[in-house]
Amino acid sequence: MPTFTYTARALNGDLKSATIDAPNRDDVVAQLRRQRLNVVKIDEAAPKKKKGGKISMRDIVIFTRQFSTMINAGLPLVQALDILATQSESAALKDVTRQVVFDVESGNTVADALRKHPKAFSDLYVNMVAAGEAGGILDTILMRLAVFMEKNDALVRKVKGAMIYPGVIMSVAAIAITVLLIFVIPTFEKMFASVNMALPLPTRIVIGMSRFLQHYWWLVLAAMAGAVVMLKRYYATPDGKLKIDRMALKMPVLGDVLRKSAVSRFTRTLGTLISSGVSILEGLEITAKTAGNRVIQDAIMESRASIAGGETISAPLKKSAVFPPMVISMIAVGEQTGGLDEMLGKIADFYDEEVDAAVSGLLALMEPLMIVFLGVVVGGMVVSMYLPIFDMVNAAG
Repeated sequence: MPTFTYTARALNGDLKSATIDAPNRDDVVAQLRRQRLNVVKIDEAAPKKKKGGKISMRDIVIFTRQFSTMINAGLPLVQALDILATQSESAALKDVTRQVVFDVESGNTVADALRKHPKAFSDLYVNMVAAGEAGGILDTILMRLAVFMEKNDALVRKVKGAMIYPGVIMSVAAIAITVLLIFVIPTFEKMFASVNMALPLPTRIVIGMSRFLQHYWWLVLAAMAGAVVMLKRYYATPDGKLKIDRMALKMPVLGDVLRKSAVSRFTRTLGTLISSGVSILEGLEITAKTAGNRVIQDAIMESRASIAGGETISAPLKKSAVFPPMVISMIAVGEQTGGLDEMLGKIADFYDEEVDAAVSGLLALMEPLMIVFLGVVVGGMVVSMYLPIFDMVNAAG
């Protein structure tokens, strides 16, 4: 969107100069007139480079908590946002907040101003802010949002953390195997060639792998890169995403972690939205978008269609065979008693602890498996190189 620099005169005669992002010059004039400013000059600024990069979840959480605190203390919206723009340590968030300040000054609601920046503020965030403005409890909603984002971010970090250990081990194993095949095995091969002896089958296999990697390493790298690109393209298709996500949920141990984290995210997100005044249909749609798994997303959207048809949420969730029976039963009780948001919060708290236990179990299982893998692969290569040496010693004896 183009950036314009303007100079305008206020009703008291003061000149004001600033920049504004707008589709065209006419839109700038219209926004300034809504602020009761008389236009003196408008120039289109040269395109500027983006600065600041991505906005982290931590920056948004701090922004939300501080915004809530200032509104609760009685500060006007524009003044609170202006203070946040001034003190923000993130350059990207600082720019976004300044644009939000201008939009709010132009007569937009906070939710409408935030909606223009989807990379910083999600649909869930914007809808909760809109509900808070409509109900006059924006400070409460913002604090609830900050707590939700912190818990959700902690959940994501737990699952990602569980993947780091096996990833590091596999990387070390790949490096060790590559070094052995390219630098160590050729030395043994030359030694065996000098004595002109028959080599055992394991030794011939390892030497063949070494020769292939030395001459066709580029082919191995190309095949790996091609496989990654093809997998990403396939995952980008609706059918591919559905099949891969379903396969991920069925994986031993890891599938259990993914399923429990998805249940926790779904229940906490929906519970937070409902308790904040967002309609159940809109809440289910937003929750489906943030599910992170196509199988879970489809089950949630089926529940939304069920609700729209006058039925319950729990029936389609049970039919999907994705959610555990306990979750279905508790949601059904919450619907019957009218305390669905509270029940969803209890389910989320329970499954947060379940994710901790599942991650611990995954790490406990992965450690011995990785040790066995390294022992078999690296140890097997070393032993295969020593087999001819043992034969030479026996022959000399």
